[in-house]
Amino acid sequence: MTRRPGVSIVDLGLGNLKSVERALHDAGADPVVVSEPEEVAAAARLVVPGQGAFRDFARALDRGHRDALTEALGRGTPYLGICLGMHGLFEESDEAPGAKGLGHFRGRVVALSTERRDSETGARLKVPHMGWNVVQGDQAPFDEGGWFYFVHSYVCEPEDTSLTVGSAEYGGPFCAAVRSGNVLACQFHPEKSQGRGHALLRYFLKHFEAA
Repeated sequence: MTRRPGVSIVDLGLGNLKSVERALHDAGADPVVVSEPEEVAAAARLVVPGQGAFRDFARALDRGHRDALTEALGRGTPYLGICLGMHGLFEESDEAPGAKGLGHFRGRVVALSTERRDSETGARLKVPHMGWNVVQGDQAPFDEGGWFYFVHSYVCEPEDTSLTVGSAEYGGPFCAAVRSGNVLACQFHPEKSQGRGHALLRYFLKHFEAA
């Protein structure tokens, strides 16, 4: 019998985790939801999703998860961040001045400008950005491009632009995915992105081995 890869979904109290759990199961994992810092620190792989506000994420980190996640990242534990789980890897966000992310990557999270306009019609684009967009990059898993589902009002701006492995367009380019070492994070929701999203989850499970 093929062993299904172990992966822990971190419950920070920020959104419904069932769709992420179901998508990981469909991708070939036996996911478990963990909420205690010691469970996070001991995980073989981590998936950190989240919906909501950056300040709430920072507060959740300060309830013991900051040290646990920092320890796991420092040890090289594979980490997949989804939406807010991507934002939390950075130092700070315009959404919540003074609130601190993990600071694993230098850079900040900024608001999508309400002045972004459709390149063809010139019409002002709505914020939050909701819907399907193509994500493209020059390395796996985005080197072939693909459609993914987004729901967001903020985007990450890494200080080191080489971290960006996937970009999308919404009245101008923005960072849709970052990767460094055993860390992969995306602005879109793979659990809502049907076949391409499940392919991304399979890629993470196959290519990101526990340190």
